[in-house]
Amino acid sequence: MPIYYRQLAINYARRWAFDRNPAYYDFSSIGGDCTNYVSQCLFAGSGIMNTDANLGWYYYSVNDRAPAWTGVSFLSDFLLRKQQSTGVYGKIVSLNEVEPGDVIQLEDDEGELYHTVFVCARSNADVFVASHSADRWYYPLQAYHAAKIKPIHILGVNG
Repeated sequence: MPIYYRQLAINYARRWAFDRNPAYYDFSSIGGDCTNYVSQCLFAGSGIMNTDANLGWYYYSVNDRAPAWTGVSFLSDFLLRKQQSTGVYGKIVSLNEVEPGDVIQLEDDEGELYHTVFVCARSNADVFVASHSADRWYYPLQAYHAAKIKPIHILGVNG
């Protein structure tokens, strides 16, 4: 059974927080790179993609990738799917349950998810995140002005 290695995901997040891995396209100029970056972090910690053509989570090139790899709401749907065949998965938790290596998505006033960040650290009640689009490392979650947050705790990896 595959394992989600949180520390590998965190190490990847730190390495690429202010740079771009040349193995992946930089989506910053065409809608944002946040979910692409978080997907890369999750993949670094899991080592497994889901290549299902309709509901998968994979990246081979800018033109050969799943919507869940780069789309905020699609990633949410993928991570929270109960019976997926392969890949990383999780569940919605309260903010005080998130751990480094988890994902948080931000929602606007209209109820639309618009940004994905990666939890890189926490200290008591404070959560710190890494992100792309606005490149950040160890950035306080409380500095974001989202209408609502959606914390997703990564439970593991199906393989």
